[in-house]
Amino acid sequence: MHRHEPLRQQISDRAVQSQAMSWGRTQGDARLWGAANRRPRVVIVGAGFAGLSTAKQLAKAAVDITLIDRENHHLFQPLLYQVATAGLSPAEIAWPIRSLVRDQRNTRVLLGAVTGIDGVGKHVMVAEQKIPYDILVLATGATHGYFGNDSWAAHAPGLKTIDDATEIRRRLLLAFERAEMASDARERERLLTIVIVGGGPTGVEMAGSVVELARKALAADFRTIDPQQTHVLLVEAGPHLLPNFPEPLSRHAEQALRRIGVDVRLKHAVTHCSATGVMLGDKGVSAGTIIWAAGITASPAANWLAAADDRVGRVLVGPDLQPPGMADVFVIGDTALAHDVAGKPLPGIAPVAKQQGVYVAKAILARLANKAAPPPFRYRDRGLLATVGRKTAVIAFGRMRFKGWFAWWIWGIAHIYFLISLRNRLIVMTQWLWSYVSFERGARLITGMRTKFDLFMKD
Repeated sequence: MHRHEPLRQQISDRAVQSQAMSWGRTQGDARLWGAANRRPRVVIVGAGFAGLSTAKQLAKAAVDITLIDRENHHLFQPLLYQVATAGLSPAEIAWPIRSLVRDQRNTRVLLGAVTGIDGVGKHVMVAEQKIPYDILVLATGATHGYFGNDSWAAHAPGLKTIDDATEIRRRLLLAFERAEMASDARERERLLTIVIVGGGPTGVEMAGSVVELARKALAADFRTIDPQQTHVLLVEAGPHLLPNFPEPLSRHAEQALRRIGVDVRLKHAVTHCSATGVMLGDKGVSAGTIIWAAGITASPAANWLAAADDRVGRVLVGPDLQPPGMADVFVIGDTALAHDVAGKPLPGIAPVAKQQGVYVAKAILARLANKAAPPPFRYRDRGLLATVGRKTAVIAFGRMRFKGWFAWWIWGIAHIYFLISLRNRLIVMTQWLWSYVSFERGARLITGMRTKFDLFMKD
């Protein structure tokens, strides 16, 4: 039996009871909506795929929405690795949150970090300010997880934000600059070794993109070093890359990476990270750059709510996407551990988050109209996609499987389609076409330096 099976059954049972109690309430019920002479207040924490989808679906609803985020922009995370490898600029995959909801007269945006939730007083704490709510939607996402070794973060940055991407880009490009200046052959070899930890979609896509950056875009730019000699090492603790994909597609991705020169190491766990490299078991690997794509840790939402969570901090929710006994709280996206109808945990991908956001908005609209609760959330599988370099990708959609060049084109079209604005679609498409023809990477900027003189100063 799954270790969460008894708790999951309890959550499901309690969710049904909670729905039976809460959905019969009238719109003016002070316990749910507050004073009858004002509109219900919906607070959404997080403007990622889940939170923004909820807000957009409630654009014309008779509610007052407060949308809170620590950043002022919404980010298209699936293409973040291309910022990290100088293929795209940050502005091409991110949009100001205020501009996305400026036509929603019922929505205000607050820039700030939530520090706690008062479930009794029904307030969200943002610094010293209390933001009251009648319905709370937590879509606060997740960050990197180092399996209890948080000190590794300084040496192996993950990839969740624009700051993460530009930091990785800085480290990658600086490694080549430092190698060009190094007089010791072993130090040059270390600097030109790049270790990527984690064989999921982020790790696989990053590995392919780093190889292209080093062996194509930078190939003719240096005089002392040969970037084509760059050693890209992809480390995965499990037996397969892309563990959520069907095994034939996982094998195809592995073979494709090996063909373009990636050193794939399966069944190798990283046991230590430092400024000079990693330990794989008891064997050391010297490296100039380490990139972390192996684990996540959810936001503190479970602690804020005093709710049950899993080992990475995701809130355990029922089929209505609510924690047991919390009729005024929804938890969605990477913040939540939700299950499909077969009892399998839903993956932390954009389509899941978007569909959950739409579901929560429908649930809120049903309450406004004093209608019955919508059926339990059911994820409509939009497939799994991952690209492997510039010529191949793998796609699993239901029973259909695609791989190779055709899948690569589907992957590209899908990602361009889901970008928010026409301007960004045109820019990204043009950038990709130019990069495909010329092998150029136009965003090769080293930023984040303390002064213009510390180019070769080690952190």
